Amino acid sequence: MDFPYEIPLPVALAVIAVLGYLAGRSSRAQARSEADKARRELRRAKAVAKELEQIAESVRKQLAAHHTSVARFKDRVSELSGQDNEMAWTDLCREAEQILKPTLRLAEQISRAYDEIRQQSNHLMSFTEVRTDPLTRVSNRRGLDESLEARFALLDRYEQPFSLAIFDIDHFKQVNDSHGNLHGDRTLQAVARILDDTVRDTDVVARYGGEEFVVVMAMTTLDNACQFGERVRSLVETNLGLTISGGVAMALDGDNPQSLLSRADEALYGSKAAGRNRIYRHTGTGIEPAETASEPSAAAV
Repeated sequence: MDFPYEIPLPVALAVIAVLGYLAGRSSRAQARSEADKARRELRRAKAVAKELEQIAESVRKQLAAHHTSVARFKDRVSELSGQDNEMAWTDLCREAEQILKPTLRLAEQISRAYDEIRQQSNHLMSFTEVRTDPLTRVSNRRGLDESLEARFALLDRYEQPFSLAIFDIDHFKQVNDSHGNLHGDRTLQAVARILDDTVRDTDVVARYGGEEFVVVMAMTTLDNACQFGERVRSLVETNLGLTISGGVAMALDGDNPQSLLSRADEALYGSKAAGRNRIYRHTGTGIEPAETASEPSAAAV
């Protein structure tokens, strides 16, 4: 097919060069994004491995001490065999009781170590594609549900506190309507990146749905979680030029994943009703602004 106009060779070469540059820049940006994700996952995997190592070392020390106590008790039994010394046997019974108490503690520690290992295993599994939101590369709803299940197990058995925050991008529909869905996707990715860079390696960031994100914070009080929420809100506003609202709640006795999410969601709607671009918290009996938090420390207890 003949074209009615011929494109001058220099112009054609320039067009090819520009297209090649744009394609290369896009490829480099995607490669950087994948590299950043890989580095984050590697950093978290190292943190998980370190925790598993600490758990194993603690159990090893307890088992060694227990083995020494049992061996000593066995020697005493051998010494008293064939003797009819009532006082000696009374002392031996007392020693048996003294061994039994640390044995029970050791059994509890091993059970606790098992639960913690299962929690860390779930955290490692959250890196897999089936538990990852394809757009933002943070956990998806399935990863969130599994993390909450593990956290509640640790809370019920060992009273390990944790808190949860829900963040919602303010006026996100206007972002899509004004700038297009592609810009909206980039906004979601940028917010997810801020969250992912701000949390600790043992915390979990998940896309809850649409423009909402959830952060599960291990070993974190309500006040500390509020301070974390304020820090995230400020970072988003400063770096992205948009605002988010948040709701924070701490897991309480009698809570389950649904009730905890519901209380955090109620606090989120409180922040929306109060004018957006703020963080509210649910105390267990009602909602209030997060500014009432008084502890000076960061998110972790």
